Amino acid sequence: VIPKVLDVDLSKRPSGAIAYAFPETCPACGSPAVRERNEKTGRFDSVRRCTGGLICPAQVVEQLKHFVARKALDIDGLGDKQIEAFFADGLITNPAEIFTLRSRDDASPLKKLKNREGWGDTSAKKLFGAIDERRSVDLHRFIFGLGIRHVGEQTAKDLARHFVGADAFIQAMEAMADGDEEMAAETGNIDGIGSTVVGALTEFFSAQQNRRVIAQLLDEVRPTDHETVASESPVAGKTIVFTGSLEQMTRDEAKAMAERLGAKVAGSVSAKTSLLVAGPGAGSKLKKAQDLGVETVDEDGWFKLIGRGE
Repeated sequence: VIPKVLDVDLSKRPSGAIAYAFPETCPACGSPAVRERNEKTGRFDSVRRCTGGLICPAQVVEQLKHFVARKALDIDGLGDKQIEAFFADGLITNPAEIFTLRSRDDASPLKKLKNREGWGDTSAKKLFGAIDERRSVDLHRFIFGLGIRHVGEQTAKDLARHFVGADAFIQAMEAMADGDEEMAAETGNIDGIGSTVVGALTEFFSAQQNRRVIAQLLDEVRPTDHETVASESPVAGKTIVFTGSLEQMTRDEAKAMAERLGAKVAGSVSAKTSLLVAGPGAGSKLKKAQDLGVETVDEDGWFKLIGRGE
């Protein structure tokens, strides 16, 4: 349940209370902190945001954390604490430097990673290995990992599905940022993409610093092309919901499998749900699916349906 503030009980407020003054400058970099106005409603956003972008150390750190997160590059052993420590010591200041960490560590005559506090030879080798494992990554993970505002996991998949390859995506976005109205129109017409996302993409790729970092990243990382979906897939175009404990695959693996086959994966059951895949322990979603008459199969039935069963 998400709580909501309904009202303010002014009778509880002390007579000498002073209204809180929200900061107008970022405490990390000193850039203006502004409340954006919604063009459609005319109302100001409820939050203030730093306008410093990549000159703001706090934003850079959070961008790095996002880049290595589970749904992005998913680099094992490089968590929030490690990112904060590496940034503070100047070892990693942008995503591309993650992939040059080993070579710089090998070449450095100074303190090696394995000799740093909390590290050792084994843990350092594991981290370098985990980084190398992500030199090939799905295109949608790469796009999501860039941390572009309004580009979430699903939007990244929509973009990857449309542009297929990293080179085509980057070229299209840079063209759009340089004023290509046809490309802006094409991007805006992608199912699931609207003017807000187009504006965010344009703003991101208009920054030369962002373009440089992406170019450096592509020297180290090769995003794999988005897999095209065969039209004969038995679940293409259907909305699938997974629930219960899956025993032969993780929930993320199941979701990725369904999407590769052209299905859309939803988190809740509705009248638009085409199929519910229910594992042991399925509860309210299973009951709702039964009430709505939604087709339901177990995990074995799912594999049989997509042609991977015995």
